[in-house]
Amino acid sequence: MNRPLQTIKYILNDYISAALAWAMFFMYRKNAYSTDYSSLREITFDDSNFITGLAIIPLLWLVLYFIMGNYKSVYRKTRVKVIGNTFLSSLIGVMFLFLAVIIDDYVNSTSDLIVYGGILFILHFGITAISRTIITSLMVNKIHNGVIGFNTIIIGGNGNATAIYNDIINQTISSGNKFIGFVNVNDADEYKLANHLPKLGHYLQTPQIIEELAIEEVIIAIDPSEHAKIKSIISALRNTSVIIKVIPDMYDIVLGMVKMTAIFQAPLIQISPEIMPYWQVVLKRVMDISISLLAIMFLSPLFIFTAAMVYFTSKGPIFYLQERIGINGKPFNMLKFRTMYTDAESAGPQLSSDDDPRITTFGKIMRKIRLDEIPQFFTVIKGDMSLVGYRPERQFFIDQIVEKAPQYNMLLKIKPGITSWGQVKYGYAQNVDEMVDRLKYDILYIENMSISVDIKIMFYTIIIVITGRGK
Repeated sequence: MNRPLQTIKYILNDYISAALAWAMFFMYRKNAYSTDYSSLREITFDDSNFITGLAIIPLLWLVLYFIMGNYKSVYRKTRVKVIGNTFLSSLIGVMFLFLAVIIDDYVNSTSDLIVYGGILFILHFGITAISRTIITSLMVNKIHNGVIGFNTIIIGGNGNATAIYNDIINQTISSGNKFIGFVNVNDADEYKLANHLPKLGHYLQTPQIIEELAIEEVIIAIDPSEHAKIKSIISALRNTSVIIKVIPDMYDIVLGMVKMTAIFQAPLIQISPEIMPYWQVVLKRVMDISISLLAIMFLSPLFIFTAAMVYFTSKGPIFYLQERIGINGKPFNMLKFRTMYTDAESAGPQLSSDDDPRITTFGKIMRKIRLDEIPQFFTVIKGDMSLVGYRPERQFFIDQIVEKAPQYNMLLKIKPGITSWGQVKYGYAQNVDEMVDRLKYDILYIENMSISVDIKIMFYTIIIVITGRGK
C-alpha cells in the first residue's frame, strides 16, 4: 500500500474541488442580479478578487481538512464516513467563508445572504463529496478484491482462532486482512491454527512482532480457557497503534472498551486505537500551547518570587529535574521548583508523605498550592506533557504499579499532564497502593477523554489551588 500517494490523491482532489466550487459560486454571485452575460468575463475572470480567492480559499480548505483529520487513515475510509466528514467540514468551512467574505456583499435583502450561503454549501459539499466518494470507491473495491491488504496477526491458536481465520478467508468479499501468522496464549504441544499460519511467538512478544512485521490489525480469538489472560493481552497491546478486534463471545469481558463493528460475514468487536477525534487532538495541543504561554506570561511575577524564595530558604538549586515516563513509554525530564532538601533521595527513590522531613518549609507551602508545578508549563510547550493527562511517574514505581495493576500501561497511550482527574479526585499518592487506588480515576479519564472533560478538570484544579486543598 502506498499511503503517501493515496493521501496526495485526496489532497489534490480536495484542492481542485474547492477551487471549482469557489469559481462557480463567484460567477453566480457576480451575475445574480444581471441577465446580461456578455460581460461575464469582465466582471468575473478579470476581477482580482476572483484570482485571489482561487489561490487562497482552496488552501484554507486544506488546512481545515487537516485539522478535522480528513487525511488520517486514508485506507480505513468508508463511503458513509467520507460523506459524513465532508458534510461536517463543509458546514464549518462555509460558515467561516460566509462570515469572512459573503456577509459584506451587496444584497437586496437578508434572505439573499441565506441563499448565497446555501448555494456555496451545496456547490462545495456536492462537488467534494462526489469526487471523494469516487476515490474512496476505487480504494474500497481494491480492498474487497484483495488487491490492498492489512497485515494481520491472530492472538490464539486453537478452536476460536481457527474458526475466525476460516470465516475471514472464505468471505466472498475480502475484508482486507492479510494474515501473517499467530501468537499463542497458553503453551501447548500443538496448535490447530498452525495448519494454516506460522506461529510467530508468545502473546507477550506481540509489541515487538507488530513493529518488526508492520502489523496493522490484531484479532484476539482466544478460547474460554484463556479468557483470564484478556486483560494482560489488551494491556500488552495498549502502547501499539494497531486496530484490535475480538470475537463476539468476549464482548462482556471487554465491555466499555469497545464499539461494535462487522467484517462482512465475520462479525468482530473493534477496540478503537483513537482515544479522541483528530480535531480534538489538534485543539488540545493548541490549548496546551496557548494556555501555557498565557500562564507563563501572567504568572511571571509569581515565578520570580517562588524562585527567589526557593533560593533564599534552603541550600541547593532552584529547579529540580527528574526523569519521568511519558507517552508510549518514552522517558522525559520533568522540570519543577525544588521542594526538598538536596540529596533527599540519596537512599534511593522514595515517595513523599504529609510529614515528610525531606520537604523544606517553603516546599510544603508550594505543594499545597501547586507553586512547584509552574515550570512544567515549559515542558508542556516542549510537547512532553499536556495540561491535562495523568501524573507521570518514574520507571521504578511504574514497575511496582504494573505488578498490581497491569492496566496502568493504558495511560501510556496519552501524554502525562500537569493536572489530572486522579489529582483532582485523589491528590498526591504516598505509596504504590495509593497510586493503584488513584489509577481508576486516570483510567476513567482516558475512557471519557474530550476537550470538555479537560476544561472541567482545569476548572476544578484552579479551585483546588485557590482554596489550598492540594494534598
